[in-house]
Amino acid sequence: MRTSTLSAALLVLLLASCQSQADEQQAPQPTPDPTAALSGQQLDAQIMSTLRETGQFDWNKASAHFVWSALTRSDYVLSVGYQPAGNRIAVPADAANNPAWQEARTQVLDLILAEERKTRPELTLTDIMAYQENVLPVVDVTVRELGTIKALRASRLVRYAEPMGYEPNRPTEVASKSAASLSSSSSSSGCGNNVPTPGLVPDEDFTVLPGSGKSSWSQADQYHGIRTAWSQSTGRGIKVLIIDTGCSETQENLSTDFNQGLSSGRTVERLVTLPRSTFLGFPTGPVETPNDGCGHGTSMAGACAAPRGTDGTSVGVAYNANLIVVRAAEDVFLDGSREVKGVSDAYVLAGNRSDVRIISMSMGRLTSSGQMTDAIHYAYSRGKLLYCAAGTSFEWSSGLVDVIYPASLPEAVAVTGVKDNLTTRCDDCHVGADVEFSVVMQRSSNDLGALTLALSGDEPSTVGGSSVATSYMAGMTALVWSRYPTETRAQIMSRLVAASSNRNARSSSFGWGRLNVAAAVGGPAL
Repeated sequence: MRTSTLSAALLVLLLASCQSQADEQQAPQPTPDPTAALSGQQLDAQIMSTLRETGQFDWNKASAHFVWSALTRSDYVLSVGYQPAGNRIAVPADAANNPAWQEARTQVLDLILAEERKTRPELTLTDIMAYQENVLPVVDVTVRELGTIKALRASRLVRYAEPMGYEPNRPTEVASKSAASLSSSSSSSGCGNNVPTPGLVPDEDFTVLPGSGKSSWSQADQYHGIRTAWSQSTGRGIKVLIIDTGCSETQENLSTDFNQGLSSGRTVERLVTLPRSTFLGFPTGPVETPNDGCGHGTSMAGACAAPRGTDGTSVGVAYNANLIVVRAAEDVFLDGSREVKGVSDAYVLAGNRSDVRIISMSMGRLTSSGQMTDAIHYAYSRGKLLYCAAGTSFEWSSGLVDVIYPASLPEAVAVTGVKDNLTTRCDDCHVGADVEFSVVMQRSSNDLGALTLALSGDEPSTVGGSSVATSYMAGMTALVWSRYPTETRAQIMSRLVAASSNRNARSSSFGWGRLNVAAAVGGPAL
C-alpha cells in the first residue's frame, strides 16, 4: 500500500527532528536577553518537547528571542496580526476596510520600519513587505532585528507576531543559501505516489458499475451506505472546494471529461493561491500554475468528485457535485511561508465564494499559525463547512500530537481513517478528542486504500490515511446537502451526527464515528 497524505510528511519531520528526552534536557538554553540566535537543533528540540508535553505549539507563548531565532533559521518572514488598541471583540468581517483597523495597520508598519531602520536606515516600506494582504488584518513582513520582535510584543496593536516559514526540519542558515538550493531542500511530503495501482481485482477491490465506472471497495454499503445513497443524491448543485497541491493538467477526468456518463451539467475549476517562490523577501521563481506536481491534490479531487463515466476509471463519492481544486501548497506538510500564505488565501477565496458550501483540506502542520487561523475564522463566519485531516504518522511517532493543526481548531471538522474491521484506526492515523468523524479507507487484509484518480489516464490509483477520509467526508456531505439544499451548516451537521455510528455516545478517539450517508439523505438505515 502506498503511504498516504501526512505519513511521509511526519516521517521526514521526525527522522530529522525527533530526539530523546535526554537529548532535549541537555539542549543549551538561551541566556537572558541573548544576542545569538538559537540553532535549528535547539529550536526543534524545544518545539518537539512542547508538543510532547502539551500536544500543541503556539508561537505566541514562545519568547521574542525564540521567534527571532526561528526567523533567522528560515526566511525572515514574520506574520503580524494587528488590531486597534484596546480591542475587545473578535476580528470583524470588515477589518480590511474598517478605519480603526486600517489605522492600526499603518501604526504597526511604522513601528516595524522604525525598528528595522536602526541597523539599515535605507529601508523603505516596500523593502520589508513580503506578501500583500487585502482582506485579513495581518501584514507579512521581512524582519531581521530582535528589537523589532520585542517592540511588537510590547504593542497593544499586535495580536500575534509569528515566523511564517519555520517548522521543525527547516533548512538551517538560510541566509547563506542560494534561492535554488533553498528551493531544492523543501520537503516533498506526501508526493510522488499517485500512479496507477497494479493488480486491482474486480469484484474484490472495486465493483464495475453500469457504464464501466469503477466503484471502490470503500464505497460498499456496509461501510457508509454510499451506493445506496446514490439512488437519492449524487451531489448535484453543491460545490466543494479542495485546498491541496493542485490538480493535474493531464487528468482529463478533472477537466474535459469531468462531465461524462451519469455525471453531467456540472463545473470544475483549477485555481492557484500559492505565491511564487521568494528569497529573503524578493520574488525568485516563476508565477505558479494550478497544475499538481505532487499528485496529492489530484487524488483528493478524484476521491471526492471524479465522474461516474464510461472510461473505466474510479468514481468519486459525489460524482455530480461541482468542484474547485486550489493549489495552495507544494506538498501536504505546510512548512514554508508561501504555503501558509497560499492556504490562508485559499480559505479567504472560499469564504468570498457564495457558491461554495464545503471546504476540504487534507494538509497540515505541527505548530500553529495565527494567519491561517484568521483565514479559517473568515471562511467559517461565512457559513462554510470546513473539513480537515486529523493527521497521519508512523507508529513510533504516535503520541506526539493527537490531532494536527489546523484540524485541531474548533471551526474545523477533523476527520480520521479506520480499517474495514470498523474498530481500528488506519495505520498511523491520528485520533483524539478533536476528531468528529471516521471514514473506512484501509483494508485489514492487504492494507489497500481507496480507489481514486491517478495523475493521468483512466487506470485507478489508491490512497489512504486521514487525507482520503477527509475527502470522502466532504463528498458524503455534498450528497446530504444536495438532498436538503435550503438547510444551514448547523442543520446539515445535525443530520450527519444523527446518522453516525456513535450518535448516542461520542467517542474520545473517533468522534461521532462512521456516517451512514444513505440514512442521512433519507434512505433506509443500514
